[in-house]
Amino acid sequence: MSDPASAGFVSLVSAGPGDPELLTVRAAKRLAQADVVLFDDLASGPLLDLVPATARRIPVGKRAGRPSARQDDVNALLIHEARAGHRVVRLKSGDAGIFGRLEEELDALAAAGIDWEIIPGVPSACAAAAAASMPLTRRLTARRLQFVTGADVTGKLPGDLNWPALADAKALTVVFMGQRTFAALAEGLIAHGLPADTPAMLAAEVSKPGQSLIRSTVADLAAMLAGTAPQAPALILYGALAPVRGRLANSK
Repeated sequence: MSDPASAGFVSLVSAGPGDPELLTVRAAKRLAQADVVLFDDLASGPLLDLVPATARRIPVGKRAGRPSARQDDVNALLIHEARAGHRVVRLKSGDAGIFGRLEEELDALAAAGIDWEIIPGVPSACAAAAAASMPLTRRLTARRLQFVTGADVTGKLPGDLNWPALADAKALTVVFMGQRTFAALAEGLIAHGLPADTPAMLAAEVSKPGQSLIRSTVADLAAMLAGTAPQAPALILYGALAPVRGRLANSK
């Protein structure tokens, strides 16, 4: 690989959950060196203040139910800008490797012969647990941690879910992109043996000024979300949630 700070190079940068103070040092350096930044909706705001005033900022985010950039177009932009000799940053929310369509962009860059690097970041699930003053794993209680997506490419609940694994009450499960489908997911979980009163938490706008943490149960959270449009990006955590430790800001 060539020097990451050189021209014609793509840095796939993980923005973390959104708070600039949770950005890695390496990610901040790449933003400061960028000629052009292609950014997701959830990886914008104050993070873009780190980009030079001379750099171009191109929004390429995807949000359910809203006009979004096509992945093929994003891939083509990355290749075009790199071939033009620019230092390109592809800024992705959370950790780029977790439900971020990273592989499609890597395949496109590799096929085009473009040099690239991946810069990891703080996953939003880890930031949500920290905001709730709890660990994601617990000795003897939360024996397994699993990240799942609540939506397939059509926006519906995936049809090939591993229900026994998801209904394991001794696991801590984090559902990404699951607000619209959680009612259906909860119905399946309960049908496969997960107690309806299993603790659950909706973590919205994690690490941002509008952060909200709502503690509930699987059944009650499903009822709350049923038929409602998401008001803000959020994660859903359920299973072996740790109890509240101390006082939480912006929580319910």
